[in-house]
Amino acid sequence: MPDLITSRQNETIKSVSRLSSSAEIRREQGLFMVEGARLCADAAKSGMAVKMLFYTAQANEKYGNYISEVAEISEQIYEFEPHVAELLSDTKTPQGVFCVCEMRRGALGLSGINPKLHYLALENIQDPANLGAVLRTAEALGIGGVILTGSCDIYSPKVLRASMGAIFRFPFFLADNMAEAVKQMNAAGFISFAAVPDADAQEVTTIDFHQPSVLVVGNEGNGLTQEAISACTGTVTIPMLGRAESLNASASAAILMWEMMRSKSGGSSDAAR
Repeated sequence: MPDLITSRQNETIKSVSRLSSSAEIRREQGLFMVEGARLCADAAKSGMAVKMLFYTAQANEKYGNYISEVAEISEQIYEFEPHVAELLSDTKTPQGVFCVCEMRRGALGLSGINPKLHYLALENIQDPANLGAVLRTAEALGIGGVILTGSCDIYSPKVLRASMGAIFRFPFFLADNMAEAVKQMNAAGFISFAAVPDADAQEVTTIDFHQPSVLVVGNEGNGLTQEAISACTGTVTIPMLGRAESLNASASAAILMWEMMRSKSGGSSDAAR
């Protein structure tokens, strides 16, 4: 039987609440919180180490199948009252299902990069919804992984929701400086393209990604740093036929990745699997 929590002052609840609101605490503890029945079940199916599971009685009636999947591997299980669940929620209509997972290890540096795959690199992405959407799209298209520098916390609740579980499975690599990361990729045999809104850049639709490549996308408002652009072997842009001058980071990344992965001669269909 699960332990019952009825008070918002419960120390376990207060501790988990801090995980939801603080990236610093998540990093210190190596833990993060997942909200939602389907997302929690996805974490369990994806092999995440689930430390704690929380649910309301009402949620158990409605989402029992999802909850049972998580309960099978969770180290601790709690049932709590709806008013307690509200303290943890980051959504307007909480389902009453949460779990605490251990962060994935081994994502620091670029040592796990596969020289046969295509990659996306993101510099200083600050919108969690953008980051989550990019991760979801990258996983769907078969990108080898995402390199991140200076971006918002990948384990924030908004990133988790927008990624639709990609964060549980998709390879990501954390680097300190994008220019240096690009230089490492170049040295490993990759072709690197800086995404810029520049008429002098090569249109992405004209590029044959014939060898493993990395597309580098920058901040929503400021784009890429000059250092990152200079480190790349070339620049790429999306041809714009309408009046809009630019796209947001997630839309730009989606178009660029699609063009990179559809090139049959670039090894995208086989190498990316």
